Amino acid sequence: MNERPCHKLVRDNIPAIIRQQGETPITRTLDSQEYARCLEEKLREEVEEFLAEPSLQELSDVLEVLEAMVRLQGWPSEAVRQAKEDKARRSGAFRHRVFLEKVLSKG
Repeated sequence: MNERPCHKLVRDNIPAIIRQQGETPITRTLDSQEYARCLEEKLREEVEEFLAEPSLQELSDVLEVLEAMVRLQGWPSEAVRQAKEDKARRSGAFRHRVFLEKVLSKG
């Protein structure tokens, strides 16, 4: 029997998909601390994939991980949206493509 090490957080349906392909997934449930660390790793992975291949599919993977991080923190999604809107009101968003070259100080 061949073994293919994976050692990564996967979507919930991946073990069933692996079984449908005639293979046997070996899984475990992460505790909160491991889950948080694995979500951080997964976010980096998904962002890198999006940057390498910008697509709606890759961006949706990034969003899925961010939503999982929100749930892990116990933050209501409405509170996250509100915080985003509050920050946009204070500092703006990224709609106008403003690029800050430098700041000149008086004196």
